[in-house]
Amino acid sequence: MSVTPSEIVLTAALKQLRAEHPLLGASKLHALLCAGYAGWSVSEKRVRKVLQAEGLQLAPPPAKKGGDRGTSEGDAGKGVGDVGDVGGGGGGAVYPSSRVLDGLDVKKWTGKVEVRYFGKEKGKGLVATETIEKGEVVWTEDPFIIAPEWDIYDLQQSSATCTYCTTPLTYRADFSKTLPCPSTTSPSHFSSSSHSSTSPQACPARFCTRLCLTRSLTTHPLLCPAQNPASIPFLEFARKTRWLAVHAVGVCASRILLANEDKKSRDGNGRLEEEWRFVRSLAELGMEERVEKQAAFMGTAFPQPDRATWKHAHTLFVQAFRTPTTPQHQKKLARILKTPLPDDIAAELFEYDAFLRSLGRMSLNLEAHGGLYTLHSHLNHSCSPNISVRHLGASTRTTPLSRISLIALRAIQPDEELVITYVDPGMGVKERRRELSAWGWGVCLCVRCVSEEGDEKEEGEGKTREGEAGGEADLEGELKAGLGVF
Repeated sequence: MSVTPSEIVLTAALKQLRAEHPLLGASKLHALLCAGYAGWSVSEKRVRKVLQAEGLQLAPPPAKKGGDRGTSEGDAGKGVGDVGDVGGGGGGAVYPSSRVLDGLDVKKWTGKVEVRYFGKEKGKGLVATETIEKGEVVWTEDPFIIAPEWDIYDLQQSSATCTYCTTPLTYRADFSKTLPCPSTTSPSHFSSSSHSSTSPQACPARFCTRLCLTRSLTTHPLLCPAQNPASIPFLEFARKTRWLAVHAVGVCASRILLANEDKKSRDGNGRLEEEWRFVRSLAELGMEERVEKQAAFMGTAFPQPDRATWKHAHTLFVQAFRTPTTPQHQKKLARILKTPLPDDIAAELFEYDAFLRSLGRMSLNLEAHGGLYTLHSHLNHSCSPNISVRHLGASTRTTPLSRISLIALRAIQPDEELVITYVDPGMGVKERRRELSAWGWGVCLCVRCVSEEGDEKEEGEGKTREGEAGGEADLEGELKAGLGVF
């Protein structure tokens, strides 16, 4: 069923296309519009009319100055782009930027999907290479890092859940076969408020299998209170503030720092280069830019950001992983980190502005359970998703809880994009758009949003759409399953 977009929505879409394709004429822009919004019914005549009204007609090319090489339209490696305002508010707008990850072997997870770059605003995404049937598990994936939701984190601190894969150790028939952190022979059951950050600490970590223990070496040594006590104040702060993104920044930095200790990394063939490329490829929007987005939507009611807390978090982060405050802690960190970090990576990890970008990066890309996943991080949003993200380990008890399964909600055709929902699909169109725009994604122009916007105009402002509590209830259930709410 095709829908006719409103003037505001159509104008926003054409501004987006014009920003991405400044040299295309009206006919080609119309063709791109029809291809990108297959559910819309828009004539070329209407497109030309909007282009003329908004001053978006193709301008004659300016005379080139000597040495002016121009830019490449398809450059996925750029930082945040200054593109047309998707919301139709005029002026330029900053959107989350992402990079295509060169050399990514998608076939490690699935042979039915490939990565595609859609442009500066939308960035990268995943499309089907062959038909995917409804209910099919398209791929399963373990996390690159995980900073689990706080209920699970507390279980880890009481030795009740695997520190690596977050699976409850009560699932194991014989608890005695679970493995403690090698740094201590008597793992303690402690709360974060029951100890001093300067006294020696036993590590509470336990692992459900030897494989989990081995894999944890990519991050755990720097997060272990016995091996790196300088990390204790940072982790206590993250837990006290319940700030998932700042915890994830610490875990991710631990992985990069420990990858640098890989001997192969010294000659350019180790884990560091591959893992750093992945982190840098993630969509990012700095904290200051996010605040600007939120303020634009909330107006004068928007509270000022707590920059003092940002700076305090940064200070604790640097003290945990770079420059501990006591000689004892410095010696312990030096036993773990023996190889100098490349200057460019060190700056991107530890400088204040880079830290704010890292916070934004984690907030944008973490799955709600707290995991950061390589292929999952490529998925874009739709208010009518065709993919559900599930943690099947909670029901099967044979699969690690942190492992996600990507399941088709309906049949997906070749060349169709795979999409999930970033927001609660049970909300109305205005609420969904507000949440997405506050994160810098711009106005959602999916078929559902355009259709509901038209319905709201017909039925009157504020009137609840019929069927929202029915047909979308299944989608809400899918979202809850993806969040790990069982």
